[in-house]
Amino acid sequence: MSGRTFGILSPFVGGDYYGAIVEGINTAAVAGGDRVMAMQTLDPGAHSADRSGLPDFGRPLAWGHLSGLVVLPGAVGAEYASAARRAGLPVVMVAQDAGGTGAAVVLADNRSGVREAVAHLIEHGHERIAFAGYLAHFDLRERHEGYREGLLAHGITPDPALLFDTGDNHESGGAAVADALIAAGMPATAIVLGTDRNAMGLISRMIAAGHDVPGELAVVGFDDIADAAYLEPALSSVRQPLDRVGAAVYELLNGGTATLAQVPTIFQPRHSCGCPDAGLPVSEPHTRDLFAQVQYLQSTLNIQYELGIALLGTQQVDARTLAWLGLTPASAGCLGLWDDDLEKDHLRIVGEFRIEVGAPGAETPVTLFPPAELFARADGAAGDIVFTVPIRSHTRDWGMLAAVSRIQSATPPGRETMNQSGALLTSALDYQVMMAALREQEERLRTAALRDHLTGLPNRVLLEDRLAHAEARAAREPGYRFAVLLLDLDGFKAVNDSLGHAAGDVLLVEVARRLTTLLRRTDTVARLGGDEFVVLIDGLAAPDAYQRVCDAIQQTVAEPIAIDGRTVSVGVSIGVAVSGDGPADSDHLLREADAAMYRAKSAGRAR
Repeated sequence: MSGRTFGILSPFVGGDYYGAIVEGINTAAVAGGDRVMAMQTLDPGAHSADRSGLPDFGRPLAWGHLSGLVVLPGAVGAEYASAARRAGLPVVMVAQDAGGTGAAVVLADNRSGVREAVAHLIEHGHERIAFAGYLAHFDLRERHEGYREGLLAHGITPDPALLFDTGDNHESGGAAVADALIAAGMPATAIVLGTDRNAMGLISRMIAAGHDVPGELAVVGFDDIADAAYLEPALSSVRQPLDRVGAAVYELLNGGTATLAQVPTIFQPRHSCGCPDAGLPVSEPHTRDLFAQVQYLQSTLNIQYELGIALLGTQQVDARTLAWLGLTPASAGCLGLWDDDLEKDHLRIVGEFRIEVGAPGAETPVTLFPPAELFARADGAAGDIVFTVPIRSHTRDWGMLAAVSRIQSATPPGRETMNQSGALLTSALDYQVMMAALREQEERLRTAALRDHLTGLPNRVLLEDRLAHAEARAAREPGYRFAVLLLDLDGFKAVNDSLGHAAGDVLLVEVARRLTTLLRRTDTVARLGGDEFVVLIDGLAAPDAYQRVCDAIQQTVAEPIAIDGRTVSVGVSIGVAVSGDGPADSDHLLREADAAMYRAKSAGRAR
C-alpha cells in the first residue's frame, strides 16, 4: 500500500455528477491502497457551476500533500493545471480538452452513446430530430457531434434550425427549449438533450402546456441519473458509467503511460423515446434501497436546517470554534483563515474539531493545508474523505474549511452538506464583522452625541445628565452637596489671534487633559464651547471643600504650554455655586456659577 493522496478539484464536491465522479475515483484509489481529497473551487453558496463561470481559484492548496491532481469540468483554468505540472504533479483532466497543458485526459465517449440514441429514434420513424445542450462545455459539444454523426450516418442532413443552446445544464434550460419549440410550431418530432436535467425541464414544460411526450415529441437525455427511471414518462438516456470514469482516472494517475482514456457510453431506452412503458423497476431490495435514500435525504435536510439555526439563528454559536460541525456527519475538521500578519499564502488555524494540530493559532502554508492529522481520520473504504471548501463571500476572502465527511453522490450538485456548511460559515463570519462594525458605529455616534469633538470631554448634553443625577441624589440624601464650577480661560483669545486656530485647539486639548487629571472619577469636567469649561464636584465633604479644587485648577492651568516651539501661558477665572441642604436646582446653580465667573473676570481675572 503506497498511501498516496490525490486531489480532486471540482466546482462542487458532491452531487449526482461531481460527487459520483469523486466516488468512482475514491473507490479505485482505495482498491489501489491510496486515498483522495476533494477540493471545492467555487465560492460556497454558488447557485450552479454553469451560471457562476470559472472559479477564481489559484492557490496551490494541499500541493505539499499530493501525488497528483484531477481536474473536473469547470473547476479551474488551464493555467492552474499547467502550474501544477510545472510543480511536478501529474494532472488528469476529466470531460474536457487538455488545452495545451500536457495533462492526461479521461473522456466519456459522448459521441458513441448519442449516435446510438439517434439511430434508435430513426428506427422509431423520426427524421426531424433536434438537439439541445449547453454548448459552452466541451463534453456537450462532443455530444452534439455524436448527434450530427448519427444523422449523417442515416443520410439525414442536420438542420441548423433544430439546434438549441440551453444556456445551462439544468431544468431551466430545458424548459426554455420547450418554450422555443412550442413557439416555433413544434418543428421536431424528437429531441436529444445534453443532460437529463435539461430533459426533465423540457418534459415538465411540454406536459404542462398540453403536449404529449412521447406522442408529439420523443425525448432522450444524457447521464442516466437516478431520477430518470422514475419520471412519467420514464426518461430514455445515455449513461456514462462514472465508476468506470473514476477507474480510468486512477489508472492514469497510477503511472499509466496513456495520455487519453475514453469510457464507452450506453444508450438506455425507456418510454420517453417511444418504447413501451415497462413500468417501475420494483423489487423488495430496490424498494428498501430507495427508502434508505429518502431517509438519507431527509437527514441531510435536517442537518442543513440545524446548521442554519446554529450559525445564523438568534442564539449563534462562535462559528470559528467549529463545534457546530458536530451537527453534521463530519468526523473531524479544521478552519484556517488568512491573516495579514502572516506571509502570503499562509493560513492561521483558528478552529479545530476532534483533532489537535499544534498550538492555538498555529500557522501553515496553504500547500500543507489541511493538516496531515486530518487525513489520518479519513476512512476512504467507508466513503469518508477529506473535503475543503473556500470560505469566501463577495465582500471578503476568509480562508479555507476542511473536514472529513461522507461523499454525497445522491443530491443535486451544490446541495451537499460541505457546500452548505461553507456558505453558512461564511455568512456567520460576515455577520459577525457587520455587527462589530455597527456596534463601533453606534459607539461613535453615541460619543459624537455626548462628547465634545475636539477635547473628548462630556458636552452640554452629557453634563446635563450628570447634573440631573446630582439633583436626584441631593433630593434623597440629606446632607449631600455638590458644586458647579464654571471656568473661562484668561488670555485664550490672544493665543488664538496670534498663533492661529490650530494652536488654540492644541491649547484647549491640553487644558482639558490637565483638568481631567485633577479630578476624581466621580467628578465631571465638560466643555460648553469656546474656552468655557464646567466642573461638577460630586459630593462635598464641607461647604467650602471646592476651594482646594479651584486653587489646584488655577495653578495647573497657569503652567506654561509649548505649542509649535513657542511657550504660552493662560489663566482661568472661576465662578462657583454650591447646592444647599435638600433638593437642588442644577440649572439655577449653573446660572449662579456663570454670574460668579463674570464677576471674577470683572474683578481682575484669575480669581
